[in-house]
Amino acid sequence: MFRGITKRWMLNTLSVIFTIIVLIVVVLIFVVTYLFQSSVRQTLNINATELTLVFSGYTSDSAASFTSSARDYVENFDKKEKMGVMAINSSGKVVFTSTGFIPYDSENLSDFEEAKTNGDGFAFWSGKLSSGEPALSETRIITNESGAVVGAIRYIVSMEPVNNRILMISLIIVAVGLIIMALVVFSGLLFIRSIVKPIGRISEAAAQIAQGDFSASEKIEHKYDDEIGDLCDAISDMAKDLQTTEQMKNDFISRVSHELRTPLTAIKGWAETMQLSERGTLDRRTFDRGMGVIIKESSRLTGIVEELLDFGRIQSGRMVLMNEKIDILAEFDETIYMLKDRAVTEGKHLLYDESEAVYPPVYGDRNRLRQVFLNILDNALKYTPKGGVVAAQVIYTKDDPDVIKIIITDSGCGIPAEDLPRVKEKFYKANQSVGGSGIGLAVADEIMNLHHGSLKIESGEGVGTTVTLTFPVYKEGVEQTLSESVNVKL
Repeated sequence: MFRGITKRWMLNTLSVIFTIIVLIVVVLIFVVTYLFQSSVRQTLNINATELTLVFSGYTSDSAASFTSSARDYVENFDKKEKMGVMAINSSGKVVFTSTGFIPYDSENLSDFEEAKTNGDGFAFWSGKLSSGEPALSETRIITNESGAVVGAIRYIVSMEPVNNRILMISLIIVAVGLIIMALVVFSGLLFIRSIVKPIGRISEAAAQIAQGDFSASEKIEHKYDDEIGDLCDAISDMAKDLQTTEQMKNDFISRVSHELRTPLTAIKGWAETMQLSERGTLDRRTFDRGMGVIIKESSRLTGIVEELLDFGRIQSGRMVLMNEKIDILAEFDETIYMLKDRAVTEGKHLLYDESEAVYPPVYGDRNRLRQVFLNILDNALKYTPKGGVVAAQVIYTKDDPDVIKIIITDSGCGIPAEDLPRVKEKFYKANQSVGGSGIGLAVADEIMNLHHGSLKIESGEGVGTTVTLTFPVYKEGVEQTLSESVNVKL
């Protein structure tokens, strides 16, 4: 019937609460019993104390004299309706009672013998009378001036009314304990249910989400503004993120498939053309054109595969940097030179003024940094329309001597404000109309992070994009620090 959290709560928390309540009930019953019995004892003791006044200065040794005095005391006792009084002679025989009936010889008078041996001259007895009625008595020894026992007065009270009251109060205490226990169980089960049911729904939704049904998150109800509510929100957000990532992954696979299919189609087409053509019938110009397409598209394929491999290395932490002191300006100049012909061919302006200043070196991997430059400049040219401008500059100032900045600005279509924070995420592609896998910028950003640098993008839709690359300047002793940081990441 009960399992999981409910079972653990029943076995652990509820058992502890049950034990505590039982202990409290037992202690309360014991305290009530003790208080009632103590009250009766105190009442007997108060009345018995009066004997010191009644029999003070008692000098007679005569049994008849004691019986006469005791008779007067018993007859004039004003609390006969509450308790009984017995006069006992020195031999332990009851000679007179407030009821007028002498008890049987079998009546227990052990308190009389105990009182004689007690230095205080009194003793209590608790038990049942020969009639079976529960009773409590106190016996006070009467002595003469010489200290000899001449008799005793015994006060006796029926404990049946007291026991009934104790029983009644005990039953009330037990009933209250049971009610408290029932309330604890009821409230506890409600509380556990408020946890178990939402967690059960979350578990079912999570299982459906794991199977690809991201709409299951809509079944999770946010009823409580607490940790359960936070968990519901977290699961819902996770499902949305997973759905977005899944869509991005599918788009990525579709884009990569398209990117791979396009060059492969061109290579296959030209290869088939060259193979099917009869030897000597294919003119040199067409042959050269076909070989040029095959070489160009093969290089494009190689670039896509390398980009995918780099992404895989970064994801698994296996990217290794071949760090050395490099001239960042020379590496950037080389990259600009490689892309000038492309810019001219596409009818775009690539503006860059080579600086004659000598810049301090940067510690890093020249091939990876060139990969970053190519990616940023390729994106700038790709998104800049014909006749547009791509401008690049390298900045190093005395105001900020610890870093070198490379700023690349284009006059392209720009990036919408809602897409700008995510353009460096894996698989994300803001503009679907332009070719590309969507992971190049993520790879470039990770390479910059591995070099302790940064890649910052500023853009406005319709006004172009500015990318700022920041590199720390090489300083003595930095090689070891950078190597260690890379090794830790790997």
